[in-house]
Amino acid sequence: MKEVLSPTQLKHLKEHQYSASGQSLIEPWFQVFWRWLIEQVPLTWAPNSITLLGLVINILTTLLLVFCSPDGATEAPRIVYLLCAVGLFIYQALDAIDGKQARRTKTNTPLGELFDHGCDSISTVFVSLGVTIGLELGKDVYWMMFDVFLGLFLFYMAHWQTYVTGTLRFSQFDVTETQVTIMTLHLFNFLFGSHIWSFQLPVLGIPLRQIVVYLSLVPAFLQFYNNITIILHGGSGKNKSTIAGTSTIFPVFPIGIVITLAVVIAHKSPSNLYENHPCLYLLSFGILSAKVINRLIVAHMTKSEMDLLDLGIVGPLLLFVNQYFNCLVNETLVLWICFIYVIQDIIRYCMAVCQQICQFLGIYCFDIVTPFPKKTTKNS
Repeated sequence: MKEVLSPTQLKHLKEHQYSASGQSLIEPWFQVFWRWLIEQVPLTWAPNSITLLGLVINILTTLLLVFCSPDGATEAPRIVYLLCAVGLFIYQALDAIDGKQARRTKTNTPLGELFDHGCDSISTVFVSLGVTIGLELGKDVYWMMFDVFLGLFLFYMAHWQTYVTGTLRFSQFDVTETQVTIMTLHLFNFLFGSHIWSFQLPVLGIPLRQIVVYLSLVPAFLQFYNNITIILHGGSGKNKSTIAGTSTIFPVFPIGIVITLAVVIAHKSPSNLYENHPCLYLLSFGILSAKVINRLIVAHMTKSEMDLLDLGIVGPLLLFVNQYFNCLVNETLVLWICFIYVIQDIIRYCMAVCQQICQFLGIYCFDIVTPFPKKTTKNS
């Protein structure tokens, strides 16, 4: 598999030390449960296996919701919302204990941090999409797009300011609180049905879902303000640059290109591609966004410069070029090709990075029991 990290990047990765500050409001309460849960986990389980298991469960439950409501506006069977709540709860718990398992088994490595945050970036795509379907935002498809990309951009900003300062900062209302809110929403849908969000408020004349969207903008704005203040204040590198010695503003462009393409292609589509296939469309651009987030995390942990463009952008460019030539190929077919392409692209990238790091550090990604074979020399 093609190597994607340079020797210098691998050297910086090995020297990387995890740094975080702050604690959310309800996290201390959950820590009691998480400390009990980790004691039930066998010592032979690799931390990365725990992370991946949680991600797979979260993805499968959300995909079930997407299958039942591909337009984001159809009410799914109530049991599906319960499964989404349970899937997110399992993901949250396993994501919280993977680091504890690493410390417990003395297998802490930079790969674990990278793998954890990489899975979080992919999970953010599915969690954000799942909550918009739960609110039936497919009836207001551009609000649906706004909410999904808002969640992804805020996650990106958290790692952007980490790239700038070297420290991941948690606010009082952060990931744990957001996940609990989303689980509560799914449980609410399980009990009463998602159609309730279409209830028209008598005085305001808007559906109930819109109030939920507006209320969610308050913590989102606060998180955006906190992160952008830190970024604009300057980094910990030379002349207030990032820890890699690069521009603190540049990281806005890689994610900005993806979001801009998503909006432009949706707006220019003669067949209303996004309006007819909102979930498939957002998954395609969401997965590409997750790839860009992964590259930002790698840039931070390896203290290296982030590239402007990514090979994954070929998928959206197929849609763009097809529109330029008056849609010679059916747009829905091209969207499916784009979706398949970005999926295989992020899988290949993640596998290549993990494989290269494992070989460099002399470890396995999903096994902490089997000894890694030592390199032999010609004289041995």
